[in-house]
Amino acid sequence: MLTDEHLEMIKNLRLIDDIFFSVFFDNNVKDTEYVLRIILDKPDLKVLEVQPQKTLENLFGRSVRFDVFATDDNGKLYNVEVQRADAGALPTRARYNSAMLDCHTAKKREKFSELPDTFVIFITENDVLKGGEPIYHIDRVIKETGTNFNDGTHIIYVNGSYKGNIRNALVDLIHDFFCTNPSDMRHKQLAERAHFEKTNRGEMEKLGNFSDELEQRGEKKILLENIRSLMETLKLTAQQAMDALQVPADKQDEIRALI
Repeated sequence: MLTDEHLEMIKNLRLIDDIFFSVFFDNNVKDTEYVLRIILDKPDLKVLEVQPQKTLENLFGRSVRFDVFATDDNGKLYNVEVQRADAGALPTRARYNSAMLDCHTAKKREKFSELPDTFVIFITENDVLKGGEPIYHIDRVIKETGTNFNDGTHIIYVNGSYKGNIRNALVDLIHDFFCTNPSDMRHKQLAERAHFEKTNRGEMEKLGNFSDELEQRGEKKILLENIRSLMETLKLTAQQAMDALQVPADKQDEIRALI
């Protein structure tokens, strides 16, 4: 059920916000394709599939949740992330996401030459790489020759704080990611979708539910950190730590599995 708090939250959401971004591009091939065409400057790019909030896990149980995961008609893979905090867009995070794409697409007996190209794209609120550019393209380069290593991995940062004099489709896209009012957006296609998301009852309920889910995830994360802290500092067992924090009995199995 939508509350007044939900309605106020929805009114102020922007595409740079994880909640709105995830719901906006939920199985939304048309607009994902539109955004990727602008960022990659590839007007003929054809997206086949979009999966929001896709979770992958490595062999050691460390998972990564992609904001948007997409594939195109050439088999190339795209992970698109919005990051408001600089810590969420560290170069090592981009490296990890890129590696996870490879690990979960390589097939048994497949030749390494058949690995698909991968693109990890961070759309950031701040200029994380601090170069003053609207966009940064990162590819591996051979230092001695200055030539591209051509391993098929690509990392791109879109600088949401760009304030230069350039005006093009990419800069307009950056502008649109920070609009709370769809009427202020410059890309008509995205504006129409944003208006639908903010006025359609079903979509508004999705936003409200996703907001509640993220809040619960945050609370659970804090609880896990507190339990681990007690276990480490006071040498308690997981059960003792949960008892000390008065974790309800019907929640303990779930929390124990996460620990």
